[in-house]
Amino acid sequence: MVHSAYDSFELLHDCPTKIDAIESYGSKLLLGCSDGSLRIYGPDSSGADRSPPIDQHALRKEPYALERTVARFSKKALLLMQVLESRELLLSLSESIAFHRLPNLEPLLHDGGRGFVEVKDFGVPDTVKSMSWCGENICLGIRKEYMILNATNGVLSEVFSSGKIAPPLVVALPSGELILGKENIGVFVDQNGKLLQADRICWSEAPAVVVIQRPYAIALLTRRVEIRFLRVPYPLIQTIVLQNACHLIKSNNAVIVALENSVCGLFPVPLGAQIVQLTAYGNFEEALALCKLLPPEDASLRAAKEGSIHIRYAHYLFDNGCYEEAMEHFLASQIDITYVLTLYPSIVLPKTTTVPEPEKLLDLSLDASQLSRGSSGLSDDLETFFPQSSESDENAALEFKKMSHNTLMALIKFLQKKRFSVLEKAAAEGTEEVVLDAVGDDFTSARFKKSNKVRGSIPINSAAREMAAILDTALLQALLLTGQSSVALELLKCLNYCDAELIQKFSAAAIIEYLKPLCGTDPMLVLEFSMLVLESCPTETIELFLSGNIPADLVNSYFKQRAPNMQGRYLELMLAMNENGISGNLQNEMVQIYLSEVLEWYTELSAQQIWDENAYLPTRKKLLSALETISGYNLEGLLRRLPPDALFEERAILLGKMNQHELALSLYVHKLHVPELALAYCDRVYESVVHQLPVRSSGNIYLTLLQIYLNSQKTTKNFENRITNLVSSPNTSIPKFGSAASIKGKGGRKKIASIEGAEDIRISPSNTDSGRSDGDAEELGEEGVSTIMLDQVFDLLSRRWDRINGAQALKLLPRETKLENLLPFLGPLPKKSSEAYRNFSVIKSLRQSENLLVKDELYSQRKAVVKISSDSMCSLCNKKIGTSVFAVYPNGKTLVHFVCFRDSQSMKAVAKGSPIRKR
Repeated sequence: MVHSAYDSFELLHDCPTKIDAIESYGSKLLLGCSDGSLRIYGPDSSGADRSPPIDQHALRKEPYALERTVARFSKKALLLMQVLESRELLLSLSESIAFHRLPNLEPLLHDGGRGFVEVKDFGVPDTVKSMSWCGENICLGIRKEYMILNATNGVLSEVFSSGKIAPPLVVALPSGELILGKENIGVFVDQNGKLLQADRICWSEAPAVVVIQRPYAIALLTRRVEIRFLRVPYPLIQTIVLQNACHLIKSNNAVIVALENSVCGLFPVPLGAQIVQLTAYGNFEEALALCKLLPPEDASLRAAKEGSIHIRYAHYLFDNGCYEEAMEHFLASQIDITYVLTLYPSIVLPKTTTVPEPEKLLDLSLDASQLSRGSSGLSDDLETFFPQSSESDENAALEFKKMSHNTLMALIKFLQKKRFSVLEKAAAEGTEEVVLDAVGDDFTSARFKKSNKVRGSIPINSAAREMAAILDTALLQALLLTGQSSVALELLKCLNYCDAELIQKFSAAAIIEYLKPLCGTDPMLVLEFSMLVLESCPTETIELFLSGNIPADLVNSYFKQRAPNMQGRYLELMLAMNENGISGNLQNEMVQIYLSEVLEWYTELSAQQIWDENAYLPTRKKLLSALETISGYNLEGLLRRLPPDALFEERAILLGKMNQHELALSLYVHKLHVPELALAYCDRVYESVVHQLPVRSSGNIYLTLLQIYLNSQKTTKNFENRITNLVSSPNTSIPKFGSAASIKGKGGRKKIASIEGAEDIRISPSNTDSGRSDGDAEELGEEGVSTIMLDQVFDLLSRRWDRINGAQALKLLPRETKLENLLPFLGPLPKKSSEAYRNFSVIKSLRQSENLLVKDELYSQRKAVVKISSDSMCSLCNKKIGTSVFAVYPNGKTLVHFVCFRDSQSMKAVAKGSPIRKR
């Protein structure tokens, strides 16, 4: 049950005999019983607390008592009773038709001349089960089909079948149309039996009786009464369970349901209460339909209820994404425009009550310079729409993204529909004010004027024109937010109430549209006027430069002079939108801008002694990303700008770009103390050269890292000196690797392979000497074993054992290294070697087998036999081969004279070698 449309009340019970027919007359109930009697029941007046009835001719919601019994009212069971109120007659149908005058039930004989005239008699093919007038026709339910009987000429025409189970059921609607039952379906037809619509009423089962009481259709089913809304899609409103109900009729104020020995009344719940229920349940369409049924004297109540329901329905639709439908209901509610605009936080509402004079309203032409002309005086609070801080800009951009295109399009349609009436009121108020000023009625005009010392005049406070300014300003913003710049220009070209300052700041789309045709003819003019919209719409402005093919170097140079704060943003968007279109010079510019901001931040924190190498400003993240991903910047120039005691990660990336791998790895290990970054660096270098160089050469980068782990901390001074020399040298160039610098230990032998020469380590069959002596161990003890990063050494060997040359790695390790620590490194090596040996053996065998197959094919081809007969012909000269020397083409069938073959080959060689004659 959706809501309570009817209250069920038992009017009487325990009727002594079965009820065959029932009818109401005023507040009375007339029951035709199976014993042929007519029992008349009325409201029980014995109750002392009964209040006097409001309507004496309506059924009452109270118990009924027997007032009178008319015995032998009919000889046989009554089939039907009907009260003809206009004639005060009771019509009863059993074996014949009988008339009784009300209220005393005197029998009345029909003589054909007292109000009833027998016009015509028409024959039908079978018993009529159901019938109803429909205009000038009669719709009949006969057997299992429906027919239309023309009351003028008696012509019968078939409509459609009523189904196989349920008998035909004809129900007349107040509009003159009909509902015809087809099993449990109610089909709508017109007075001629033609289908009216595709929609159908679907009952739970085939009803026995259906009565119409606007706005509901009530059906009597086997065990219940079903009430449905008489409006597409005909939803179920209420179900009332009544066992063994036999009759269902409509009285003047209720619906009567008769059971075998009792009667129930279905009394309508007041419309106001139903409307409240439906609204609470979210059935807004049904609630609005009920509002239309409120009596005319409650017009104000109906308007208030409808407006409230429209607003609630609009919010429901808006929250569920039905924006256009929501705006239709806001429009129907007559709600103030500002209420709807509160749903759009990206639309700015003027808050001041000062409005422009009529002659100051904007009337813009196609000239772009006129976009800033005029002022509406409504821009005092618009600065919040264009905040100055970057954080506010990001919040505003996020707010814009929240507003979908569909919501704004629905708002545009809403404002356009409201605009005519609002502007009409504004114009009318302006005319009234002019008249009042001319008449000079101080008392009357005082209601419309207030002082304004700022303007030096007395502008008129017009609520209608203020509303017009709000509407036009919001409409302009919505048009521009949805990309409808051409429509926005049309709005600005005609008389409007838009805020001038807002137009100047917000109509970036219009300015961009104006500048597009000028890109090819006057790019400097485009750059000059693009400054107006660059900060508010950077992406659209840069797209303007790209679409207009304005040189990027020119744009960058102009920004560098006129808008340096936007230069970096321009280069970022350029790189994101057209990565291949930005030159190396511009890439270098962008990196230099990032570095300048980072250095400024570093200087500030260093002065406060709170610098942290692991701190990452957003700009520093951009700098690191740019250094990694792009390659068009000046390496040496950037390296010179870096401070000597900070920004080690940036320095490591630059050194890596210069192939100074050992210096870059030293920074990751000894300055940044992040071995993972060092390992990731080695992986990138390895993967970049593994497909270009021999594998044993590409793996030397890991040996370089291994040497760094094995060097003591004091050797980093050597790296610092090299970096200082690299930066201070005016003619810095990428050094060549393979220098033989070494660190001498006791005994004059090499203690640990130098980092500078790590890239040149190669495997040599004769190089089996470990390169160490007992004196080396002594020196290691003097320096301290703790200076060697053994944990990192073992971790590197275990994680990258398949990329490191085992023999060379073992030579670098200290002699005190325990074998058990090397198991993760040495364990997989024999398995890998044996697996490689097996694979190469299989490959060798496969190649030998393939070689044998080719030889066998060659021998079989050489065994080919060619038979020369007296009819064999040369394919070149078309003469017989005879006993001449001949040749056979590879297909084994084509024969030629050897002389012909040799001559043809000579001709081909001459043709290929002849030079092309030049004209």
